[in-house]
Amino acid sequence: MFMRRSMLLTAVVCLSLSTVRAWAQDSAKGSDADIAAIKQTVADFYQSFSRQDAHATAMTFAEDGDLTNMFGIHIHGREAIEQKFVALFKGILKDANRTDTVRNIRFYAPGVAFVDADTVLAGTKRADGSVGPVRKGLMIVVMTKQNGLWRISNFHEAEYPDQPVPVIPTQK
Repeated sequence: MFMRRSMLLTAVVCLSLSTVRAWAQDSAKGSDADIAAIKQTVADFYQSFSRQDAHATAMTFAEDGDLTNMFGIHIHGREAIEQKFVALFKGILKDANRTDTVRNIRFYAPGVAFVDADTVLAGTKRADGSVGPVRKGLMIVVMTKQNGLWRISNFHEAEYPDQPVPVIPTQK
């Protein structure tokens, strides 16, 4: 009798845990509407950036968002991010054009997604005023859904090297 109850209890616990796990995985998948909204926020970011609209660019960020650019400069908070873009759009990014193409969206929990996007940045100015080369890189962001809107909570950029990366032979 004790053995039968133990087996039954074990079966119920296992079933409960597998149901909770399946629910958590399903709820972290994200809906088609969430995917579309995330892609739209990324598009809003690079389109407002390319128009040199500091306010609209900053509005794609969460109120307490963080930005770390290709040079490692860190800015915290939407207001500070906007002020940084105001200065950049008057200077080295005055004529810049940016595109970010989403390559991957991964949901880790309801309302939390990691997004990778290929970045192309053209028209930046060098210190001497000449136009710099086209820069390519990866935008890595954590986005959160706040009040029904997807916002950038944490933004990082990594610039791809100008030279091809050497192929490292694999050991057999």
